Amino acid sequence: MNFEGNKLSQQLLIIIFVIVLMIYLLIGILLPKQMLPIYEKNIYNYLRQPLEFVDADISSIKNQEIAYVYIYDSNVIISDNFTALIDVEKVRDILEKINEKFGKITLGKKTYYYYTTSTDRVTKISITNDNYIKQAQMDALHNFFPIILITVLFISMILIAWSLTIVKKLEFLKKKIEHFEDDSFPHSIKNRYNNASEIQTLELALEDMRISLKNNEEYRNQMFQNVSHDFKTPLTVIKSYIEAIHDEALETSEGLKVIEEQTEKLENKVHSLLYLNKLDYLSDIKEKQLEVIDLESIVTSSIEKFKYRRKDLEFILKVDKHIAYYGTNDSWETIIDNILNNFLRYAKSKIIIQIKKDRITLYNDGEKIDKDLLESIFVPFRKGMKGEFGLGLSIVKKTLNYMNYDITIKNEKKGGVTFWITKN
Repeated sequence: MNFEGNKLSQQLLIIIFVIVLMIYLLIGILLPKQMLPIYEKNIYNYLRQPLEFVDADISSIKNQEIAYVYIYDSNVIISDNFTALIDVEKVRDILEKINEKFGKITLGKKTYYYYTTSTDRVTKISITNDNYIKQAQMDALHNFFPIILITVLFISMILIAWSLTIVKKLEFLKKKIEHFEDDSFPHSIKNRYNNASEIQTLELALEDMRISLKNNEEYRNQMFQNVSHDFKTPLTVIKSYIEAIHDEALETSEGLKVIEEQTEKLENKVHSLLYLNKLDYLSDIKEKQLEVIDLESIVTSSIEKFKYRRKDLEFILKVDKHIAYYGTNDSWETIIDNILNNFLRYAKSKIIIQIKKDRITLYNDGEKIDKDLLESIFVPFRKGMKGEFGLGLSIVKKTLNYMNYDITIKNEKKGGVTFWITKN
């Protein structure tokens, strides 16, 4: 049964019609079979009672629904209505089939019910056709079906009223979706239901999705502004130095040095954006190619690169034996480089890195991070400490998540900040 393209109310009417049809068929087929033993018990009682009063003179019996047979010393006497009720050519044909005290006989397509009583010399038999059974079955159908039909119609009315309520709610949800970007539409939900129905749960999910989309749109707009600002600064510097060189207000070599520095800075930002986009693509790939890496060697190499930029800092590395971390060399190098690059801006005197079996801790003794910034520190181009924008920590977070690791940040009570890397 295909309901596609039909309205909910039409589908409900079709279902009700099918239910009524099935009930009618089931009543017409099953009910007579289920009631048949009861009808047969009644008919045997009906046949048994008159036999107490039957004698050899059965011509005076006027019951047109029961025929009688009186057998006395091999003489067979039948009632006047026997041939009218029992369709047999000879009485002997049916007597040969009577071998129980009571029962039923099938001759051709007709069924007959009988009951017998016997003494030493006399046998009395009452017999009738199945008209009583058929009439009882029809009476049962006529009595039961109107009651069931009225019940079904009453239930149908309740279902139709319920469906109209559901349709009304669904139409509101449809309008809500159509007006997702319209803040004047009554989107807000006053009550957050504890025991919500499926429709209420859907409404709550839609509202949460709308708020999420709205927040994402605001975040995207803010990110575009921040990206534009972050890219505009080096471009402005480059442009101003080029103009200064053209105006001969600055030595060419000095100007080119600054332009080269700003170009490299801009190039790094572009590479970071491309890498971040690559991580989004890789996160959708189910099969990840991860292998055991030599993390100590990667960290040592990164420390060698950065310690010359801040010769006043002390780098301390502690590594446990028999450790195993998974990923790729390039990914872990990117993670350590970005974290150390962040540490160089804030550390006062030392950076401590500890690699243990169950976690990696990276500590610097710089300023604590504001609580407001801790929640959004991994968001790309979100303004951080000292008003700086960047992608470094967001790249760290996404790269670790891709390799089934996670990172958290904690302000130490005695001062400084610790980054914790743990297995998911």
